[in-house]
Amino acid sequence: MHLEGSCQCGAVQFSLESDSPYPFMHCHCSICRKTGGGGGYAVNLGGDAATLRVRGKKHVARFHAVMREAGKRPTRSKAFRHFCSQCGSPLWLWDPRWPELVHPNASAIDTPLPRPPEVMEAALAFVPPWVDVPRGKGHPHYETWPPESLREWHARHGLLS
Repeated sequence: MHLEGSCQCGAVQFSLESDSPYPFMHCHCSICRKTGGGGGYAVNLGGDAATLRVRGKKHVARFHAVMREAGKRPTRSKAFRHFCSQCGSPLWLWDPRWPELVHPNASAIDTPLPRPPEVMEAALAFVPPWVDVPRGKGHPHYETWPPESLREWHARHGLLS
C-alpha cells in the first residue's frame, strides 16, 4: 500500500510503500507516550525503507530515545526517531539493526489507513492511570510486548499486502 504522510505544519512530507499498513498496536510505554503525545500509539506501521521519499528534508531532525527500566541503567535506543524540527510532529522511526524497514507514526499518515480487526494493547506495565485502555474482544492485553511482530500479526490476519 502506498502511504503519504506529513508533519502538522507542512514543512515535511513523505511517502513510502508498506506491506503492513494496519495500525495494529497501542504502545503505552513512556517513550511512545512522550514522543508521540497523548496515550502513545506511535510506531506501529511497517514500511520499505528503500521506498521512503522525503520533501522538506532540511526540517527533519532525529534523536535516540533513552530507555529507562526499573533496576537498570538508562540506555540509548539504537533506533532513530525522526520528527519535524519546525513543529515537533513525530514522523518515523528507523533502526540500523533492521535497515530495510522504516516505521512511520500512524498519526503522521495522511492516507486513509485500514481499520485493524484487533488492536494489541502493549506495555500496560507503563500505562499512566489517566489513560483509558480499551478492553474486551479485539483488544488483547500485554504487560510488556506482544509475542508476535508487526509482520507476524499482519500475516496471522491475512493482511500482508
